[in-house]
Formats: sequence, C-alpha cells, structure tokens
Amino acid sequence: MGKSSEISGFYKLSMEERAKRIKEFADLTDEEVKMISGTGVLDPDLVNRMIENTTGTMPVPMGYAMNFMINGKDYIIPMAIEEPSVVAAASNSAKLCRAKGGFTASMTEPIMIGQIQLVNVKTPHAARAKILGNKEEILKLANDCDPVLVKFGGGTTGATGAGVEGVSGCTGCCAWSCSLAMAARMRSALPRRECSPQPERTPINSSPP
Repeated sequence: MGKSSEISGFYKLSMEERAKRIKEFADLTDEEVKMISGTGVLDPDLVNRMIENTTGTMPVPMGYAMNFMINGKDYIIPMAIEEPSVVAAASNSAKLCRAKGGFTASMTEPIMIGQIQLVNVKTPHAARAKILGNKEEILKLANDCDPVLVKFGGGTTGATGAGVEGVSGCTGCCAWSCSLAMAARMRSALPRRECSPQPERTPINSSPP
C-alpha cells in the first residue's frame, strides 16, 4: 500500500514534527528537510501562526524599484519576486511618470460590506423598516463576532436594508471597518451569526411597529 497524504491531526503537530512527517512521505534527505524548515529572519512562532500546516519559509529574491515619486515624495519600492523584468519594468514606468509629476494616490476608509439575502418576504419594505428599527441590536451582535477587531479600532459601523419592487425579498447589509485586518473571516461569520435563531425576535414578515 502506498503512502497516504491523509495525515490526521497534522495541524496539531509542531513545525519540527510536520517536517519529519513530510520527510517520511517524500523521502527527503536531511539537507532537503533543512531547506524547508528554516524561517530566515522571521520568528518561528510567528510563521506558525500566519498560515496552516507550515514547516518554514521559502526565500525569494528582493529587488528595488527606483524612480518612484508618490504624492510629491520620493520612494524606493522593495519588491520580493522571482520573475525577471518586473522590477526593471516598474522602475522604467516610474521614470516615465516622474517626468509628469509622478503618481498621485489616495485611499478610502477600510470598509467592507456583508449582505444577508432574505427570501419569500411578503413585505420587503416593511422588512427594511424592521432592520433599521433594530439597527443597534444588529450592530452589537455583529461586533460581538470579533471583539478583538473592535478592540483595535475596527468593527461594524452601519446596518441598513433594501427592499426591491416586484421581488419577494429583502437584502440586509452591514458595513464595518476592518482596520488593519483582512476581515474575510468576519465577513463570513457575521451573516451566519445574524441568521442564527435568536430568542424574542419579531418575525420579519410581521407588521411594522
């Protein structure tokens, strides 16, 4: 019987134990194990928390794109990449743009939107009124999903609803500041939390207060 890649509890192992399992599976030499186990300048504990099932890091060449002027200020841009010509192309493009004043950049607040679609709603606009009437409760439930994000200045910033004429449905929307986090997990967790049964809630199809 051949070797199986189905290794129960692999994620629970230490980085060293994972490397040992990979060595056994792929018949790696000690030198090859050493290559997949190093973490370079990164702390091993940090590497282990960044992605799943890790054994180490893989270094790539570090180059620098020159000639960049952004919002009137000069920058040298570090680029970690394995593909040739990209750094040179970026530097050349920046040089061409520099002659016209360089780049102008701006950014908006780091706001993401999560939506919950309600179907078979008899009165979509009344449903929207219900959402708006329970806005503060919705915001609290949403922020309870990720108290750490709230602690660092992020969290849900608004909730609204939209009924569509001629369609028996309504869309509930929440917007939140993800701060420095990617917030994909919260965007998935929020709708699930909001759709979970909650005690003493007014049915969405009932008449508005």
